[in-house]
Formats: sequence, structure tokens, C-alpha cells
Amino acid sequence: MIYIMDTTLRDGEQTSGVSFSEHEKLSIAKILLEEIRIDFIEVASARVSDGELRGAKKVLDWAKGAGYLDRVEILGFVDGTASLDWIQKAGGKVMNLLAKGSLRHVTQQLKKTPEEHLAGIRSSLQLAEKMGIRVNIYLEDWSNGMRNSPEYVDFMLEGLRKEKLGRIMLPDTLGILNPTESYTYCASMIQKFPDLSFDFHAHNDYDLAVGNVDAAIRAGIKTVHTTVNGLGERAGNPPLSSVVALLNDQLKLPNSINEEKLSLISRIVENFSGIRISGNKPIIGENVFTQCSGIHADGDNKDNLYFNDLLPERFGRIRKYALGKTSGKANIAKNLEDLGIKLDPEDLVRVTNKVIELGDMKESVTSDDLPYILSDVLKNESVSEKIKLHNYTILHSLGLRPMATVALDLDGRLFEESASGDGQYDAFMNAVRQIYQNQDKQFPTLVDYSVTIPPGGRTDALVETLITWEFGREFKTRGLDPDQTAAAIKATIKMLNIIENDSAIF
Repeated sequence: MIYIMDTTLRDGEQTSGVSFSEHEKLSIAKILLEEIRIDFIEVASARVSDGELRGAKKVLDWAKGAGYLDRVEILGFVDGTASLDWIQKAGGKVMNLLAKGSLRHVTQQLKKTPEEHLAGIRSSLQLAEKMGIRVNIYLEDWSNGMRNSPEYVDFMLEGLRKEKLGRIMLPDTLGILNPTESYTYCASMIQKFPDLSFDFHAHNDYDLAVGNVDAAIRAGIKTVHTTVNGLGERAGNPPLSSVVALLNDQLKLPNSINEEKLSLISRIVENFSGIRISGNKPIIGENVFTQCSGIHADGDNKDNLYFNDLLPERFGRIRKYALGKTSGKANIAKNLEDLGIKLDPEDLVRVTNKVIELGDMKESVTSDDLPYILSDVLKNESVSEKIKLHNYTILHSLGLRPMATVALDLDGRLFEESASGDGQYDAFMNAVRQIYQNQDKQFPTLVDYSVTIPPGGRTDALVETLITWEFGREFKTRGLDPDQTAAAIKATIKMLNIIENDSAIF
């Protein structure tokens, strides 16, 4: 059995610009422990701030009632009772004690001898036992210790092996290791100290974190550390999703993780952290289950020739076939099939050529654009622009909330409303929402909003706004304009027409 300690709420929060609120920490902790079924979570660093204390306490109060208290861990320091008092005040029962894993860190940072540092650790262990707090130990900079002062690492572990403690954590603090070293060093620890229980904590500075986790487990390590989306100091930690896929498919080792919920926690952490997931991030990226090449779609039609073991359904996702300049007839046919549309061969070629033409122009094409492309190419007049933006005015003055007045043409009838908002686009949306409410029409939920501005600093450059909506299903619309608000408004009007035509396109 392989165990996972997720440190999104501690090491992940050391990502530049990331700070989770108390409620966000609690939400993430609940999903990790209850839905993902993670083995341990690390939720805070002792003595950081009052906000950190409140966040840790909120998680620990819930964990106590839910029966997870022994699985919630907090980073502490060799500082007498200071960290222990902080953890006890938060309601914690497990401290991950930060000790030094390399001689250089002891002598240069702490200005102590190894013997003095070991004595301080033993004192912390004794105090923790009196307070009823269990202790695991981080050997910070252990990887450099193994490279440059292995005798010091041996000295520390010999001095600790008879102490009352839990797991010994072996961090590649600066992300310097490769898989060969990770295997050799971890195997050496297990061989020399078979009575101790070891964790491996990787960092991704050389983009080798998941490979190093693989090597550590092959060497005999039973617990590894991850973060959701690979958040963490500098280049981050091993992503939880990638490590789970590694365990299940490459190593085929038992674990407790519910992989179907990995996409859920990834999106939540993306929203809370503000750190966007790269589109090609394995398992969780938006594009990783999307086939772009026409030949791939054709192969999937003929016997799933371009499938691997990473089936999207395992992770609560679906396979898609992208539309663009590399699209073939099979891509188009796959997307039309999802819409319940089948074209004769000649029309399919015409539509395919149009999609390729748009792709050559760097136009983004989604499956929701297909009905309009079909209407244009095949001159099918059943797709109509039922919602038209007659006009709008947006006012934004210093010190006042933005105001918008919007006039919409709904099937030939003109409606006008005014509203304020937290921003110009929000004011526009509030006005449109009022029009829809007055007509007893349902309005979709905005799920995601992204803006792409070309580099170079030109103020007249076109801005692309891509908005994700939820209305019975999830779909996206795109607007293009030199003005960001105008681009978003174009995407919104397109969305309204998709909804109006959705039930009766053909």
C-alpha cells in the first residue's frame, strides 16, 4: 500500500501570490479527505500569522468532529514550546518537525554543531510527548546532505532511530535530484535503517519531480508528498493527479485515492489559488483528452487506435475532438455526432474546409460554433440570430459604480434596462439579466472567464475573450475586439443565441 501526504495547504501555499482564506482551506481539506480519500494533509506552518492560525483551527475543528484529526499535520520548528503551543492552540495533534538534513544547513544557517542540533530535536520530541502531540521529522535539504555530507545524515538518523516519533521525511528541498539518485539515496536509507518509516518529498525544479517519486517508490518508500496542480515553492511539487496515475498505471500499486474526483479538486484549487492550469498539464489540463489531428479521430473511429490507459472517464472527463487547421473529416463528424447531426459526404467536405480555413486564420473554433458554420456554408436558414444587441451605453466614473444601459432585440421585440455593477462588464450583465428576468427567461451561469492579449504592448491589438457557461451543459463562446469589455459582450450575445437555437437548430 502506498500512502500520500498532500501539502497543498502548506507547501502549495508557498507558491508566489497564493494565499488561501480560512473557508478555502476548509473546503480543500474536506474534499481531499472525504472525496479524494487522501491519507494525510499538511495544512499550515506554525507561527506564520494569525490568519494561518485561524485557518488551521477551522480545518482541525472540522477534522476532529469528522474523525480525521490524526491525519491533519502542521509544520513546526525546533523552537522550544513555541511551535507546539501554536499547534495545540489550533487543536492539532501531529507536528512535522523541521530539522536539518545537511551539514551545511546546520553549520551555516543554524550556526550549530550536529550534536547541538540533535539535542534540540530530542528536546522538542520530549516536550511534544508531554503535550500529547505526535511528531514526524522533515530532514530539510536531505538531498544535498546525501550528496555532500552522507555521514551527517547517518549521524542524525542513528541519533533519532530510538526516539518516539512517526515518519522521517526525506525532502529534495531544492529539487536537485534525478531519478537515479532518488532511487540510490532512498534505497540506502531503507537498507541502513529498516526500523524507520520514510516519506519522500520532491520538488520540480528540473521537471523531474514525478520521475523522482517513481524512483523513490521503486526503492521502497511507502509515503510520498504531492500538491494539487503541482503548486509549491519555485517550480512546485509533484502534482497529485500525476502521482495517482503513476501509481495506478505504471507501478500498479494499491492506494486509497478516488481518481474520479481529481478534476474536481484541481478546478477548485485553480479557482482559489488564481494559478491557471496549463492546457497540456497531464490528467487535469483542458486539452489533454482532446485529439487535434484528423488521423487520430479516424483511428479512434476504427478501433480506438489512439487511446491509452488514461481514459478521460476515469477522471470524470470526456474525450473531445478539436476543430482547427489540422482537423479532418473524422474530427468534424465526431463533433457533429455529439450534436445529433449527420451530413452527406459532400457537405462534410465543405464544412471541413471551412473549419480548416478558420484555423489557418488563427480563429478559435469550438463545437458550439459548428451550427453557425453549417448555417454559413450550407445556407441553412433555420439557424437565426434571435437575440440582437440593439445598443448599449456603459459609464465608468472615478468613485462611482459602473452603470450600463442595454437594449436587446428578442425575436423582434425591443427591451431596455439599466443596472450597476462591480465592473463595466458586470454592469452590462446585470442589465441583460434584468431583461431576461422580466421576460421569465432563464439565464446561464458564467463558469470561467479568460482574456488573451497579444504580447508587444500595442493598445489597439485585438483582445480575445473566452467565456465558459453552464446551461444544462457546459459550453464556451469567444469574442474578439480591441476593447476587452466589447469582446466579452460579443461572446455574451453569441452565448444567448446558442441557447435560443440549441433546441431547434436542425
